[in-house]
This record gives sequence, structure tokens and C-alpha cells, in this order.
Amino acid sequence: MTSKVKIVLRNPLNKSDTIDYTIESFNHKLSCDWIEALKKLLQSDKMLEKNYCFMGFPNTSRTLEYLCAQANESIKQINLFNMTETWTNAGLSPYVIEDYFVPDVVRFSDDYPIGFGNDHTALGLSIKHTAMNQLHNHFERLQGTVWGLSGYYKHADYDTKYAIRQLNNLCHEMETLILSQRKQRSIPEWVRPSQITTWLTADRYDLLDEHRDLFSINGYDRVFGGVYMHWTQIGKTLFEVFRDEGAPRLTIGDDPTDIRIGSGATCEAITSLKYYSGEFDIEWGNDVVYGGNQPWHTEEQDVFKHWLQKHEIDYNDPKLSLGYLPIGQVKIKESFGVENAQEVWKAMSPYLDIYKVEVDGISQTYDYCWSDPEYKQMQIDMLRPGYDYQMRNI
Repeated sequence: MTSKVKIVLRNPLNKSDTIDYTIESFNHKLSCDWIEALKKLLQSDKMLEKNYCFMGFPNTSRTLEYLCAQANESIKQINLFNMTETWTNAGLSPYVIEDYFVPDVVRFSDDYPIGFGNDHTALGLSIKHTAMNQLHNHFERLQGTVWGLSGYYKHADYDTKYAIRQLNNLCHEMETLILSQRKQRSIPEWVRPSQITTWLTADRYDLLDEHRDLFSINGYDRVFGGVYMHWTQIGKTLFEVFRDEGAPRLTIGDDPTDIRIGSGATCEAITSLKYYSGEFDIEWGNDVVYGGNQPWHTEEQDVFKHWLQKHEIDYNDPKLSLGYLPIGQVKIKESFGVENAQEVWKAMSPYLDIYKVEVDGISQTYDYCWSDPEYKQMQIDMLRPGYDYQMRNI
């Protein structure tokens, strides 16, 4: 049985100005379970994440300068908390982050040639991966994993826990913005906008083997308007490690899913998906599918598979979570009156704020915005019960 999910978007600069679109869910086990989890979210008082939602839209008021400044504010909070000696009194080593972020630190300037493919001299507006990996590694060390929070995170105060979490969000948002603005200058049809629809403290449920079978069916294919299960946990996937760390050497434990990175890599955690929730992601870019008209994607997937085979890792093992889990499709023509992706991006760009979500007669309105002065404190207040729970076993 399928359901329809209506999303109302609002112009953050003119809150009376709205548009909407419709998602139709798929008729399979995971999609049905997602719809039920989404309904529970809408019936709860959980807060929709709005400062980490619309990713890779090149024309946005959340500029790279703004994101770097937010990262620096988070780092400042972490360093100031380190000075309280709370961590050292708990037996932890001092943790000071010496990085400072401005656009030229995280991307090459447009003084360089701008290009793609195998032309490694064309660096203009491209990501400086070392800086981004280092930022993400700070987050991994300070927070730990969903099933094993670090001592730093457990002993941090509310403001510092929030700052640690922001390191991850801002890192990924910067990466997608940099890449989208680079593509906008060179190959605009391959800009990759997406929507990450998450709620603070959303309930998670165990992912079933029946759910995981979709990994083998879909792989890393993504289609325009496709709706996919949100990745609900911390840590890089095997594909992200392959791409970001330059296909490093791996070591495999007795459990085939126990995969670790050899020496010299920045990333420390490789994870397979363990949970699902009512959260979801939407692909707003043009189709990228294996064997399609994107030879670079097919070539990359073939190299990725060869890298796994070299380490005797089975690409088709669904427990490794290799790919994306499709759960629905945006009704593009019905919602926007056009089918061209760039026209849809143009229509959406002024409305990058989710105002209302409705499914099967259940709805929730989210009448706040990331630009509101009180938004940060609203998030901290919403996260506080979880913070308190995490500190009980210290």
C-alpha cells in the first residue's frame, strides 16, 4: 500500500510565501515501515532540523563564509570548554582544535583552472579534502558512535555537545556547497542538490534483513526526485572511505562487516547501517545510475568493486550497506508543472525552508527557521533530555 506525503516549503525571507510538492511512497516493507515511523514523528513534539537540510543548492543564503564562521564558533566553544579542565578531571587527554576555517582553507580559489575528470590541474573551487577530513575526524573523536559515545561527548556541557554535533553537519554542508558551486560554473546540469530531512532525537528502529535486500537491488543508483532512507548514524561508509581516503588498505575481522582502515588514513570509523527512522533524503539532481549516460559513475563503481574484491569483500553482501535504500518518489510534473531538473531547482531555491509535512491526514507545522535568533537555543533545549540521559552512566 502506498501513501502520499505533502511537503510545504516556505520562503525564509517572506514567510507568507509558500510552495509544495508531493512524495508517493513505494509498496515494500521498508517504505511502509518508514511511513509509520514518519507519522509518529509528526505526532511528536520533536524538532525538524533546519540548519542541515537543503544541501548542494548553489544559490543559498547559507554561504560558505557563513558556514565557515559557524564552524569556527563551534570550535571556539569546544576549546573554551577544554579550558574548564572537565575532560582532564575525567581522565581524558586535553582536546584543543587549532584549525580555523575560511573559504580558502576548505576549497581552492577560482584563480586555479576549473574542470573535472582526470585533469588534476583543474583545482579551481574544488574541495580541499585534507581540511574537510580533519574537521570530520575531530567530530568522530569527540562524539564517538551512536552505540559507543566518547568520553569527551559524555562529559561535555549542553553548549559543547551542540558544538560537537555541528562539526559534522557543517563539514558535510560545506562539502556539498563547494561541489555544487564548482559544477554550476562548469557543468551546471550535474549540480547535485539534495534534501536531508531529519528530526532532533528521532526514534530509531532496527534495520531488518528484508530492508537490507534493497541495497543489492538499488546499489548506488540515485534518480531525480528519488526519496531514500536517511543514514541514521555516525561514521563513514565503505564507499566514502574509498572515495575520500584514496582507496586505502583495509583489514577484515572475523565478522565480514568488521572492516577497518590501515595506517595513514584520516577517517577512523567505517559503519554499516543498523537502523532506520521516519527521516528521509531526497535526490534533487539528475539521474546517476550504473550503465547510464554518466560514464564517470559506472567507471567509479567498477573501480570501487575491484577495490573490494582485492580485499575479498563481497560487494553484493547487503549487510555491508553498500548503496541507498529507495522508499519513494517525488511527483515532479504534478508538483512543479515542469520535468526539467534545473527548472525545478530554480523554482525551489527561494523556498529552502520546510514549513509543513503531512501524510495520511496526519500533519505537523514547523513555524521556525534556522535564521531566527533563538533557533540555536531551541535546538539545545530540544536535545537536552537526550544529553541528560547520556550522562546518567558517567
